[in-house]
Amino acid sequence: MRVAGLVCGLWLLASAAPVAAQTERTVALTFDDLPYAGEVASGPGPGPGPGLSSVEVAALNAKLLDGLRAHRAPAMGFVVEKTLRALSAGDSDAVLDGWTREGFELGNHTWSHADSNRLSLDEIEAEIVRGEASIRPVMARVGKPLRYLRMPMNHTGDTAEKREGVEALAARHGYALAASTIDTSDYVFEAAYQRALGQGDGVCAARIADAYVAYSAVEIDYYAGLNVRVLGRAPAEVALLHVNRINVDTLDRLLGLYAARGYRFVSLSQAQSDPAYGRPATYATRFGPMWGYRWARELGVRVNGAEEAEPPAWVVAYGEAAGTPCLAPTA
Repeated sequence: MRVAGLVCGLWLLASAAPVAAQTERTVALTFDDLPYAGEVASGPGPGPGPGLSSVEVAALNAKLLDGLRAHRAPAMGFVVEKTLRALSAGDSDAVLDGWTREGFELGNHTWSHADSNRLSLDEIEAEIVRGEASIRPVMARVGKPLRYLRMPMNHTGDTAEKREGVEALAARHGYALAASTIDTSDYVFEAAYQRALGQGDGVCAARIADAYVAYSAVEIDYYAGLNVRVLGRAPAEVALLHVNRINVDTLDRLLGLYAARGYRFVSLSQAQSDPAYGRPATYATRFGPMWGYRWARELGVRVNGAEEAEPPAWVVAYGEAAGTPCLAPTA
């Protein structure tokens, strides 16, 4: 996440860690905020705001899964139970059915996506337990274990005591914490993309989609290099994405970036069987950095987090402020 680079840039300097010979590259695809990382409109059709209807959310998930199948890419969707309940019963069932077929799995993203930094351990446990209300019986029905919990915003403990408590709670309820090593700030591009679509500006939407794919290529390479510098080898990667419109509309191109770099798509459990993920976690932070930054802190490896690219300023501005032109500034 962008905040990770800013924070790590304050305490990390240039690294001289050795780089190992390249081994096979693998990446697990994970999608947070299932069924949709946005507003779900109430009622049978689209509401007056930007929210998608229940039917549209179900269709978005179906399109995403079709795209993943075309690339033979397994994936895990992390469910926010409260958002799932905003769908009609039929659409909710359709989403869960699609995500529990062969090649796809569900994980727990808590009940309401609340920030654990602001919760007690008892409140975090309630979020975890309520968050599995729909997905645990669905996974059991198809004979799949419910194995992974991803904390909202990757906030795994802002103090040592909170971090240890979160890990203990996860283990008590049968979960491992889901890692993430590649962040493409899709939510930044999604805000701009949604605005362009809402204004019926297809040219602007296409420009934002192109910028997102280009930025994703930069970030994939950045994090691959970071992790090799920190660990001395290439670990199995875990891509952090969200169920949103820009990811669905650019999915073929995004997965093509990985294929062009020689990555093989694997499940999250396959990725996290890499020994790198078995290291004891000791780093407590109120932010949600990718695991490369966490490994660097835990191993005492010095890297320059300020080298991580930021999303284009024009995309950020367009997504945040009305009246901003949908155009990169000229030199």
